[in-house]
Amino acid sequence: MDDDEPSEPEADSAPSDDGRPRPLVHRIELDEDRIDQDAAKVVRRLTRAGYEAYLVGGCVRDLLLGRRPKDFDVCTSARPDDVRRLFRNSRVIGRRFRLVHVLFGGGKVIETATFRRAPDEDDRSSGEDLLIRNDNVFGEAHQDARRRDFTINALFYDLERNEVLDWVGGMPDIERRAVHTIGKPLVRFLEDPVRILRAIKFSAKLDLGINPETYDAIVEARKALARAAKPRLFEEILRLMREGAAHRAFFLCWETGVLDVLLPELSTYLADREEDDDRVWQLLQEIDRRTLEHGPLDDIVLWTVLLSEPLREACDGARDRVETAHEFLEGVVDRLNVPRRIAESIRRIVALMPRLESGRGGRFSRTPLYPVAMEVLDIYRGALGDAAEGAFDAPEGPSDAAALAPSADRRRRRRRRRR
Repeated sequence: MDDDEPSEPEADSAPSDDGRPRPLVHRIELDEDRIDQDAAKVVRRLTRAGYEAYLVGGCVRDLLLGRRPKDFDVCTSARPDDVRRLFRNSRVIGRRFRLVHVLFGGGKVIETATFRRAPDEDDRSSGEDLLIRNDNVFGEAHQDARRRDFTINALFYDLERNEVLDWVGGMPDIERRAVHTIGKPLVRFLEDPVRILRAIKFSAKLDLGINPETYDAIVEARKALARAAKPRLFEEILRLMREGAAHRAFFLCWETGVLDVLLPELSTYLADREEDDDRVWQLLQEIDRRTLEHGPLDDIVLWTVLLSEPLREACDGARDRVETAHEFLEGVVDRLNVPRRIAESIRRIVALMPRLESGRGGRFSRTPLYPVAMEVLDIYRGALGDAAEGAFDAPEGPSDAAALAPSADRRRRRRRRRR
């Protein structure tokens, strides 16, 4: 944490006189320079209107860890229509669950949500399937805290009293620098398997350990990822690559067996090699370096670099590199709902890389994909140095012409000229 140290908690979680559980209260003045003043305005206006309102979630976690939050979220007892009436500069969004975006200059948005509670048993699917189907019920602050995924993300900050409210044991985990689920880890991961990837993401990007019980549950529940919604898996894997901690994130995925479920092609490739000698880790470190210096890279670049080594190996010696790349990517597309546009781009880049290395881009050099492909090649050179030269060497064959041509999907979409 920062130089500010919390006081000893003032209360336990025993019920108050009205039957509600009381939080552990830690008096701590967070660094005002790191608190967004527009978020503070939202909280204070809600409070003065008679509602409960707190900073919540990732912004509180980051402030306690001494980091500068990117975004600030507010949680309140006010219903969306109440918030909308208080802030003319706001709009209600969402159909599944309504919340309010309070708008400020420069495109800044302070997301303001009403307290929610966890679903009742009737809201879950029947039988042994623990997947949550409905999470849209208004609740109270203590219920909202308990429905969150990890203890470090469930802390509320009272700006008026300079107090951290903790219903779930998040402050001890902040002090231990550990990611830990709220409730039994195995149950929470089976409820929503994507939480496994979120645990890995927080551990990697915040440089935190994973609580041993939570880690063991990740290993045990990893196969449940196969029944998670594919678009969510795709997006969470992208987030692992966008945060500047891809090397650590994917190492955790490999170490826990998560990679076996999501990207067995990459996992098998890694299993055949020594960790310190493999180029995949060097490439991921180069992605992290560039992300931290310049911001997130293009999605096509990220996916191409992630899959390039096992895909390159699959194409080595293949008579038709384009067809081999297509077959390799079909499993990834189906398993993770990777958009065809991205898969087609990866296929073309990897198939053409031998030409690009030698500076012979041909017609491809006049396409929008060419600078993306050259960035992939530049990442190889940055990661591997002299060893990058010839990394994609392969005998040229007739299939190179197919890679230079537009994709079949694009050809089908062309309209005939009117005569």
